[in-house]
Amino acid sequence: MESLIIQSFYGGYDQNFVYLITDKFSGEQCLIDAAIPFSNIEKFIPDNLSSLLITHSHGDHIAYLDDISHVFTSINIFSFSQQNSTKYSVQAIRDSQIIKLGNTKINVLHTPGHFPDSVCFLINNALFTGDTLFVGRTGRTISQGSDVRKLYQSVYSKLLTLPKDTLIFPGHNYGPKPTITLGENIQISPLLQAINEQDFIARMDQYEVNR
Repeated sequence: MESLIIQSFYGGYDQNFVYLITDKFSGEQCLIDAAIPFSNIEKFIPDNLSSLLITHSHGDHIAYLDDISHVFTSINIFSFSQQNSTKYSVQAIRDSQIIKLGNTKINVLHTPGHFPDSVCFLINNALFTGDTLFVGRTGRTISQGSDVRKLYQSVYSKLLTLPKDTLIFPGHNYGPKPTITLGENIQISPLLQAINEQDFIARMDQYEVNR
């Protein structure tokens, strides 16, 4: 983390987080999601915003994509789902792809479940999880395109195998604090303590009943 500056911004339609990542050595910057008005963050971006990383294509996470692409006309927009647009070009990314930000490597983890094009971005020991994983629970699987079994595989086979000191930076401020280590998150979340897929599905069903 010594080579990075991570700044978080809060707002949007549903307690969204947006993250501005700066590579200290090159000064190059990237933004994770376009969920809050650009006017809220523009003073923190001189002129080195090279890329925008989309965690998934739900409307609240791309709500201000037009604003950002209008200001930074040559910005690289990365998304697992290559959206068709006449306004900007979106580069489709794949699982295990590495995106460069100056001297920093950003690892792409495809994590379907909440939505088919959901991805997480791993930068050193910082994991930007979008709506796949929050502080205290996983994402939900109640919308069209969601799949609880795929979410189980994404969370348990990919995310929970990462080092326990990995820092979670979620897409929404739904938990008791903005960020948390993976190890602590497992300790406080029943949804991260399932013994198998069926147990996870049962826990997810119970969570929805109790909401």
